[in-house]
Amino acid sequence: MTAIDAANFMPANVPPLVPQFVFGLCLAIAMIGLRALIDMVAPTSGPFALVYPTVLIATLFGRQWAGIVCLIVSFLWAWYVVLPFTWSFAFEQEGDTARVLINFVSCCIVVVLAEIFRAAVRVREAELHDSLDRRRWLMAELQHRTKNNFALVASMIELQKRRQDNPAAAAALEAAANRVFSFSRAYAQLAVDEADRQEGDIDMASYLEDVVDHLLDASFDENIAVTRRIAPIALPREQAVAIGLFLNEALANAAKYAFADGRSGDLSVVLDGTKADWRLEVRDNGAGTAAVSAEDGGLGKSLMRTFARQAEAEHELDVSDAGCIVTLTSVGGGEGPANLGDGAQPLVSGA
Repeated sequence: MTAIDAANFMPANVPPLVPQFVFGLCLAIAMIGLRALIDMVAPTSGPFALVYPTVLIATLFGRQWAGIVCLIVSFLWAWYVVLPFTWSFAFEQEGDTARVLINFVSCCIVVVLAEIFRAAVRVREAELHDSLDRRRWLMAELQHRTKNNFALVASMIELQKRRQDNPAAAAALEAAANRVFSFSRAYAQLAVDEADRQEGDIDMASYLEDVVDHLLDASFDENIAVTRRIAPIALPREQAVAIGLFLNEALANAAKYAFADGRSGDLSVVLDGTKADWRLEVRDNGAGTAAVSAEDGGLGKSLMRTFARQAEAEHELDVSDAGCIVTLTSVGGGEGPANLGDGAQPLVSGA
């Protein structure tokens, strides 16, 4: 209601009363034109009938002085032109004086009530804006604290890994730390990008770049050439985190199996498409079929299936002598978390 305000359409250097007077006068002239058309069919009928709605509109959308100007001009015109003695302020009967006075007072009441309503709407809008700003601040604070907590957990896991003499235990702790890092980076992206896109969406380009960089530093040798092409798609938090965790598992598998013998090779990460139709591909030219028998087929694959469902996507694994291709393709349109089925609980949930 208050968003449509005649004063907002005038330059800033114009005194605020000027647009109110102009708006009220324009509405009064419009009412006079409409009244003239009606008088062609039903002259002198309902002389003040159009004054009420015109004054109401003028006050609601032009503030109180627009309503007052509209009231004075339109009321005096109706009295002078429409009443039985046209072009005169004279009355036909003595009772007409009281009738005109009552109509004038009623129109004044309309102006007052409309302005009170405008004030109430403005107060309510201000309260809503304050509430929304507070909610955004609280959400940003929650996301910041959550990001820090994830980073702390990842650091503790990393510290525990360094104290491990058992290679298998150290590898398991490293995998856990990488998964926690994916959560941490997702919440960091929420804090950075919230002002630029729909609340709760994550910029996949920045997020997946962070995930790839972290895995390269932690798990890959320098003789692995990595290429990446990640489209700047914004996805909902739950879906984005699931994709990040899926990518984490795919890269971890490549480091563990495709290039386990220290061989050099190429690795590519590609995300393209749109918010509703996207495709992630992780391709390597590592050991390929030679590494299939070495895979344990346990937790890693189970997690990838779960993350794919959480991302509302289907995943495929294509292994050949030339290497391995892992794809994750959207199927759900990005409207919410998928049904995991089989009684599984989602590993990614909203805060």
